[in-house]
Amino acid sequence: MSYSDEEAAQLPHAEEYHEAGSLFSTKDSHFSHDGHCDEDHLSEDEIYCSCLLKTLCHTPTPVTVGFYSSHKARVHTLLDQIAESMLEESIRREKEEFGRTHKKSRVPEGINYLILLWYIVFCQPVITKEHLQRKTIEFLIINFSAWEYACSNQLWAGLVSILCDHIRNHFGPLPLSLYHVVGSSPQSDSGFIHEWRLKRKTCCIAGGLMVSILLVGASLVTTALFVPGIRDGTILKYLGSSIAAILGSGFIIAISPVIKNLIISQKKKIESMTSDEKFTSHLGFRSAVKKEIELLTNFVYYMEIFERRHLKIVFNITCLDICYPEQVVGVLNAINTLLSDTKASFIFILVVDPCVIVSCLEQASSMKGMADNGYLYLNRTVTLPFSIPEIAIKSKKRCLQEIFQIRKDLMNGISKSKMDLGHDEALVDMEAAVKDNQHRIDVLASQYIHEAFQCLQNEQDRLYHYVPDSIIQMRRIINTLPITVRLMTQQSLLKNNLCPRKVAGWVVLANQWPCRLSWILQCMEDKLQYQPPKDYEKKLMWDVFMETCPELYSKHKELQNIMALDGDPKLFERFLSGDFPFTVQEGKKLLKYTVNLDHSIRCMMGELQDLAILENYSKGGANSEKRA
Repeated sequence: MSYSDEEAAQLPHAEEYHEAGSLFSTKDSHFSHDGHCDEDHLSEDEIYCSCLLKTLCHTPTPVTVGFYSSHKARVHTLLDQIAESMLEESIRREKEEFGRTHKKSRVPEGINYLILLWYIVFCQPVITKEHLQRKTIEFLIINFSAWEYACSNQLWAGLVSILCDHIRNHFGPLPLSLYHVVGSSPQSDSGFIHEWRLKRKTCCIAGGLMVSILLVGASLVTTALFVPGIRDGTILKYLGSSIAAILGSGFIIAISPVIKNLIISQKKKIESMTSDEKFTSHLGFRSAVKKEIELLTNFVYYMEIFERRHLKIVFNITCLDICYPEQVVGVLNAINTLLSDTKASFIFILVVDPCVIVSCLEQASSMKGMADNGYLYLNRTVTLPFSIPEIAIKSKKRCLQEIFQIRKDLMNGISKSKMDLGHDEALVDMEAAVKDNQHRIDVLASQYIHEAFQCLQNEQDRLYHYVPDSIIQMRRIINTLPITVRLMTQQSLLKNNLCPRKVAGWVVLANQWPCRLSWILQCMEDKLQYQPPKDYEKKLMWDVFMETCPELYSKHKELQNIMALDGDPKLFERFLSGDFPFTVQEGKKLLKYTVNLDHSIRCMMGELQDLAILENYSKGGANSEKRA
């Protein structure tokens, strides 16, 4: 449960900023009435994407992000924003690393390409302390649309083949083919200074061959010079041609595996294996695919050390919720296969509508007895839940402005590039002020994250006893907490209203009792939509639950699978009534920044309540007809 090294390095500076009182001053605040620069440049969606990216930079891989939303068009826009943020983050970290070490990342082009081939043959990489401390990250984004492979019975194989093809195209077929034959996997050695170690066995073999060739050549030349009978005859010619043929055939035999891997890529191998029905039913089929994946991940790790930066492969998996149940199960199994390698730098962004995916898992015949409750199975796969909230006012306003601007440009024939120079200079100054303030907010967020993590780890704190024993659930809490803290810090909510400990408690509450919390939030929303009683927002959320829990338990059959997600009810009572007595007002504020709570659960509860109201109306109408 330790926070990242980068955030730890920023903590001393955070105290200086906090004491100086300059983080949220009236002159340079993001959210003050006088300074609107951040409001003009950062919408709520951009803030959400930025906070998710900063968390992914520090989260240990492999990790699966549950990108939950039912709005497809908006999801693709958010994915594009995340891709742009990743590129900007890579450039920023590259500059910072160069300023710190005066070493640039090495791209395998030109002379570096030949150096890479030499290293693959004769050197073995070593994972040193210097490499682990590097901050530079490059994101390799792979877009996988499940709909394109939906006609295949082996949809999961399409995911693996796309990975192989993308890595091959990015780094080049020759380095990958050469590594496939003679490459060595990296070794960890924190005490070793240099990042490359000579392969003695390969060097000895190469040196022995060179010496043998030189000796044979020297003996032929000596024979030709000092033995006149042989020099004038044809024996020397036959002997020389025979030796050349042996050496040539040996060279061809040596490079034939490389040529074979150049012609037959890993993608073709996997496609040929999946097309063979006899082989797919064989016990070693999954093992063969897993070996290909391990080879690929070792090669990526190799390239990390060569390029002097960390590489993270980002999978954007979309359109999965329009596939058949068995295909959905196959893709999730492929993700679990890729996640089984703890060294793999994989980030899966699973873009799905939870309601649809859960239904597919429960209907799949191959998952009977394993995923009777689709929510539990999905929770075991996803290690970083990220539920996209409803579109906020600022994001909605920006979308409308962009649509209107496009329409206006089309009507007037005016391009956006034809803006006056003075306005551009004002934008540059404004963006510089935003970046300065954003750095201060990031530093303060690091301090709050540190405080929240300390509360989770402190055995004397009551919050510690609510943390589950499951490793997967611990990861979900630890991965989600930085995003929630960053979002709330960005909106200055943590400064005067809520402490980091309360935020940590809220994240634990959403993770451990999603059904009961969703029910309370839905009841609060229904009450606030009408005319609520006076001082309703000061009411405890536990009191709201106690008033409405009979209605919740009456819907036990409809919500059976969702209620199975909740932990111990007695702990829930002690949590919400005594240790963390959240009010309706606090819950209303925190809901906006709750990313680890599936919003579709709340929508389902709202639909059930609406149906109950309609049934009451219909019963009331029938009773009135009987009375008449």
